[in-house]
Amino acid sequence: MKASFLRFERWCTEAALAAACAMLAVSASLGLFQIITRFVLERPAEWTEVLIRFSLIWMVFLGIPAAFRAGAMVSVDVLYRWSGPRMRRVLDYAVALAALALIGVIFWWGWDYANRGKVQTMMGLEDVSMFWAYLALPVGAVFSAIGILGNLVDPRRLELETAL
Repeated sequence: MKASFLRFERWCTEAALAAACAMLAVSASLGLFQIITRFVLERPAEWTEVLIRFSLIWMVFLGIPAAFRAGAMVSVDVLYRWSGPRMRRVLDYAVALAALALIGVIFWWGWDYANRGKVQTMMGLEDVSMFWAYLALPVGAVFSAIGILGNLVDPRRLELETAL
C-alpha cells in the first residue's frame, strides 16, 4: 500500500513539476513575443500580458507540490535538529497538519473564486473565462496535498542536508 501510494505521489509530483516547467516556458516565450511585437514591430499584442500573468500563476501553484515533497516548504529546522527521533516524528505530523490546513483553505477559496469567475472574462481575451485562471488554486492544492502526504509517509529533508 505504501509503495503504491509513493509511486502515485511520485507520478503526480513529476507531472505537476513538468506542467510548471511548461508554464515557465510559455511565459518566457510569450514575453519574448511581446518584446518583439512591441519594440520591433511597434504593434503590441495586449493578450500576451494576460497569458503571461496566468501562466506564471499556474507555474507557481504547480511547482509548490515539488517543494512540499522535498520537505522544503514548511521548515522547523532548529527544533528538528535539537529533537530526538520520536519528537521529530511528532514535528513531521504537526507540520503536515498545518500545511494540509493551509492547503485546505487554498482549495476551498480557490474553488469558490473559480466558480465565481465563470461569468468574468480575461481582459484582452474576451472569449476565455476567468475560471481557467482561478482553477490553478484548487488544482495546485490537490497536487500539494498529495506531496505533503508523500513527505509524511517518506520524509525528505533536502534543506537540512544542504545547510551548513
